[in-house]
Amino acid sequence: MDYQIVPMTASHLNQVAELEKICFPEDPWSWRVLEDSLANENAAAFIAQSPDGNVLGYLFFSAVLDEGGVDNLAVSPAARRRGIGRALMEAFHRRAGEKGLAFLFLEVRPSNKSAVSLYESFGYQAAGRRKNYYDNPKEDAIIMRLELTPCS
Repeated sequence: MDYQIVPMTASHLNQVAELEKICFPEDPWSWRVLEDSLANENAAAFIAQSPDGNVLGYLFFSAVLDEGGVDNLAVSPAARRRGIGRALMEAFHRRAGEKGLAFLFLEVRPSNKSAVSLYESFGYQAAGRRKNYYDNPKEDAIIMRLELTPCS
């Protein structure tokens, strides 16, 4: 599958909002939340875009001081298992390095085995749990943490 990872812009929001509804039908981020996240000066977002301009996946992250976190990551069901999630995470890690971040965090459903496996492949480790963090269905979140090694 041919795609490229590019910074998200406001022109992508309609497609991202539709993909959000497909990937998280029980509790999708609203268009307004997506727009506000994109406009946040302490946040950024990337998309995986096909040659014809379709958004195949996206990742929102935010940073405060020396910590960064994945706020939202989704890949279209039709485009999964093709390296898009990994490519989005790699873009996030590059940006985290550019910003000089020391720690990265994210939350994930324990039942989302493919996501947990992806994050572990980057070196993230379980650092705790948030009880009943998710709704529909109710589920804890695993808090995962990665300490970045500064480049000399």
